[in-house]
Amino acid sequence: MGPLHQNTSALEYEDGIVWTEDIERFDYVRQSVELSVSTRRRPVPWHGTGRRVGYAVLRADAPSGDVPGQFIRRVFWVKDHDRSEQPGGTYQQSAPSEAVDPRTVAPGEWGELTERAWGAPLSET
Repeated sequence: MGPLHQNTSALEYEDGIVWTEDIERFDYVRQSVELSVSTRRRPVPWHGTGRRVGYAVLRADAPSGDVPGQFIRRVFWVKDHDRSEQPGGTYQQSAPSEAVDPRTVAPGEWGELTERAWGAPLSET
């Protein structure tokens, strides 16, 4: 898949996923990797657009990334124009490139784009 999936070190030491909102209300969430988080377990700060709705926590033995004291962590978020916020909007029958069905997210597992997340049947091509 995209560049996100090339960073397997983001998954290696995951211990859990913390959802800060009820995932049942989301057909999809956006999944991205933060490369320099100063904590293994506390909430991942979110400075991007939209709002954070979940994040991965790491095991106590998770090593730093390229910068000492900085950890690679996944974060899950939504934008104001995502389907959960605007059901009849831009993503009524599609999803952004970083979208995953939150029900497919688990520690050490990339989330997947499902028909539910896409909002329509997925094409075979």
